[in-house]
Amino acid sequence: MKMRFDSYHPMINLIYFAAAFAMVVAFRHPAYLLISYVAVFLYSIKLRGKRALVLDLALIPLIAVYAFVYSSYNHFGVTNLGENFIGNQITLESIVYGCVIGVRIASCVMLLSCMFVVVSSDKVVYLFGRISPKLSLFLAILLRGIPRVGERGRRIERSRRGIGKGCFQGNVLQRMQHFFAFVSVLITWTLEDLIESAASMKCRGYSLKGRTAFSIYRFDNRDRCFVLAVFTCLVLQMMAVLLDQTDIYYNPRIILNRVTPLSWLFYLSYAVFLLLPMGVQVAGEIRFRRLSP
Repeated sequence: MKMRFDSYHPMINLIYFAAAFAMVVAFRHPAYLLISYVAVFLYSIKLRGKRALVLDLALIPLIAVYAFVYSSYNHFGVTNLGENFIGNQITLESIVYGCVIGVRIASCVMLLSCMFVVVSSDKVVYLFGRISPKLSLFLAILLRGIPRVGERGRRIERSRRGIGKGCFQGNVLQRMQHFFAFVSVLITWTLEDLIESAASMKCRGYSLKGRTAFSIYRFDNRDRCFVLAVFTCLVLQMMAVLLDQTDIYYNPRIILNRVTPLSWLFYLSYAVFLLLPMGVQVAGEIRFRRLSP
């Protein structure tokens, strides 16, 4: 069996993604931004293949567009580069900071796509079932329903296209009519499924008091080793935050702290933290191929 990060304990998945999101959002240093984007880019491609590659590459021009729009309406910095079409000054600092925000958002989007693959609905029920059963049920239905809505939409579109009523068939007026009919069918089908799911959960005694939850997850030595590696990296990142190695000033000018040999240790630990799940998966695949006859 291949060793993947989604085979680890759900609590480890939660700790990792919570810490990863917090650091990706909080760190503004160029080195950390580059590590975040490259590491999450590679991990998303490893998990989702070509579909992730298309999404990740599409985010690159969106980062440039966001940086241009941000610099056009936010004026700070001392390095003037010119004026836009409405006469506002464009500075180097505002463009760079716009790129920083764009890279952070793109990294979060890619990390979110990885989380949807790793954290399944049964893990959500396990994590939140004992704390709030209603919240766990809502999250489980939501995580399960989003991909099912997309699959239903594709099935409806294929069937309607077969009778000449697809969303892109006919003139403009007919396309609008076909689109609204498509949306009506999709909403009706989704609501019916939600009602059936609610009735099924009620028949299974979900709302009864004293109902226990069954889980197949165990916290073994493999999980303990992973937790030890994660918290080692997190301790090093806390040291980096205390030593101001994760921040940079963009206003009024770009001011970067001096890079020391200790800084490279912080960069390396951050890269190791983000690449831990992919490293675990790659190591498991190599071991699986060696043991295969």
